[in-house]
Amino acid sequence: MRYIVIILALLFVGCSTKEYKQTKAKIIIIKTKQLKFADVGYIKNNSDAVLLELFVAGRPVKKIEINHLICVDKWCNTKSAFNSSYLNDAYPDDILQHIILGKAIFNSLNKSTNSSGFIQKIKNKNVDITYRVTNKEIYFKDRQNHIIFKIKDTK
Repeated sequence: MRYIVIILALLFVGCSTKEYKQTKAKIIIIKTKQLKFADVGYIKNNSDAVLLELFVAGRPVKKIEINHLICVDKWCNTKSAFNSSYLNDAYPDDILQHIILGKAIFNSLNKSTNSSGFIQKIKNKNVDITYRVTNKEIYFKDRQNHIIFKIKDTK
């Protein structure tokens, strides 16, 4: 009986809603082999998790939650499995979270800062990435794999 109580407690704690410290409305454009989206979305985050809620005409159409796993709507998997399905196997596990939050990718490889942010250009046999972060926009484009992320302020 005690084990059942412990298991139920763990299930409820694991499924509890996260409280996000920041919420920002953004114009979001995503083009991958599995996901195409262009409209308003909300980025919610705290110190260890990110929630990307995508809306079309004011109606929710997709929810992507990133913590130790990446969950797309109700489908959850490891970050590397998500990259294989939605992005590219050559990407590091944390790339989606870093793009959404405007952090450097690939351990800051080829990062050069400027007055409004930074830019990274990464090219090898698996990727041809231009990644630019400013105070108004996040732009990620992998020409080789036909992947685009663009996140802009709504104002």
